[in-house]
Amino acid sequence: MASVSEGEENYVRMSLLLTGVSPRAARTFFDSEFAPACLDATLKKEYNKLFKLKKKHVINQSQWNLLFQDFLYLIYFTDVPDSKTFDVTLMILLLRNLTQINPPLCGYDRLPAAIETTQAADLARIKHYRNHLAHLDDGKVDTTFFNIAWTDISSAVERLGGQQMKQECDHLKTKPLDQTNREIMMDIKHSKNETEI
Repeated sequence: MASVSEGEENYVRMSLLLTGVSPRAARTFFDSEFAPACLDATLKKEYNKLFKLKKKHVINQSQWNLLFQDFLYLIYFTDVPDSKTFDVTLMILLLRNLTQINPPLCGYDRLPAAIETTQAADLARIKHYRNHLAHLDDGKVDTTFFNIAWTDISSAVERLGGQQMKQECDHLKTKPLDQTNREIMMDIKHSKNETEI
């Protein structure tokens, strides 16, 4: 394995947590708000509201394509929207705009206080840490920050996705990485643009 610093390893582990486990936890909550069997009908019912968000550039074209397939495509195929194709960004966007969930006290764009443990606050936590990591240029995370952030994120994952996902977080924090750390870091750095919310 390539030799990496503790800060680089922290970066890799936190990236894997924020691109692997936490999106599945967010999806668990998303699917409880938007039943998968009814997702297509719900989105069609909210088409006008979503189209306004697209016009305001709140929804980008690639997100729009996941929500509403091209008409000609629908003639030949029967695919319907599936939350498994949605990233955290799109799930949060839909939850914010189409449900009655109360936003975190300081909104979705700031890290909620530790005592705020609602689902909306947990989504904001995941969003905050994904954005923080996406803006790191050196690919390193200080150990003190890493430990605080890991506890914050894994607690949010547990509340959103359950105890089994929390156990995955615990395992990921200490397990040996099975691909060279440098390769993982390169993959993560190449996908940084997709992680920004």
